[in-house]
Amino acid sequence: MVEAFEVREELAGVVDRAGAWRFIRGFAAAWATPLTDADGWDDAALDAAEARLGITLPVAVREAYALFGRRTDLTSNQDELLEPKQLHVLDGLLVFREEDQGAARWGVRLDGPDPAVFIRPDLEDADAERWEPWLDSFSVACVEIVLAESPHAAEELADYREADEDDLEVLERYARLPLPEYPSGQLPGTRWFAGLDVIIREDARSWITVRARTEEALVNVCEDFGDGWLA
Repeated sequence: MVEAFEVREELAGVVDRAGAWRFIRGFAAAWATPLTDADGWDDAALDAAEARLGITLPVAVREAYALFGRRTDLTSNQDELLEPKQLHVLDGLLVFREEDQGAARWGVRLDGPDPAVFIRPDLEDADAERWEPWLDSFSVACVEIVLAESPHAAEELADYREADEDDLEVLERYARLPLPEYPSGQLPGTRWFAGLDVIIREDARSWITVRARTEEALVNVCEDFGDGWLA
């Protein structure tokens, strides 16, 4: 396990696609296992997806799939990053991820090298479904995926709880991660925080999920918030 990887500091360097891929490499090495050349899809698989769909994949999509698209421990512990053969187009957006119970799907525009990402809830009335803004770039969405899937990758190092006002005050003692609050335009949304060997996800001011690198770090963060943890 890599000893030195400051999540907030490293995330502050994500200003473009290259920064996002650098962060994911570092996070994988520190919080899981390092990426290898075997962890991505090859050109043949991605070219076949393009030929099947009759599209050109955005540059960021190809880069991400080539870098870590086969690392399900980083991308698909709960929700699923689709394999190249599963990619499909819906209403002009490339669907690349699905919620684990089919409640939603994520899609990316096909314009530009690193286009915006949208989410579409699966509703009983299909005519009422709409693509809603999620994050402004696919590369940042990949960073979010890796962070969001990490508690499900090591459940023995994760915990969760409903949040009250006292919890939100404790949360502010931690460093806010430089990710935009999302989904875009839907506030309150999801925010991320970090401490020593711990990352914290807070959803809509009502739910907190923590993931630690060590058992000691998990004990420390849970003690900061007090009783009420559910795992």
